[in-house]
Amino acid sequence: MADDEQLEVADDNLKTREGAEQAKALNSVTDNVPEKQLDENKVKQAMAALAAAQKADKEAQYRKEKELAAVKVTQADIDAIATEAEVDKKLAERRLREHNGNLREAFKSFL
Repeated sequence: MADDEQLEVADDNLKTREGAEQAKALNSVTDNVPEKQLDENKVKQAMAALAAAQKADKEAQYRKEKELAAVKVTQADIDAIATEAEVDKKLAERRLREHNGNLREAFKSFL
């Protein structure tokens, strides 16, 4: 009878060990990922960096537009590009300004 009790205890220990191993394997397979809290300071720093980058981009665009507005172009050149390249006058004027009023370079940019 003692042998039967020892076998039952050994069998229970084996089942418990197998159950623990199976549970461990199941946990490693499932998507049991603990949720992480975002660090508020990191989020604020990232948002501040994005805002600073946007502001710098806007300032650079403003300076570029100001430089382009300072370039002198003639209405005849705008009309020539608009007619020959078959584009609207705003685009023709923009290209002329981007190429410092150089008619030849502005035409080349459309090719």
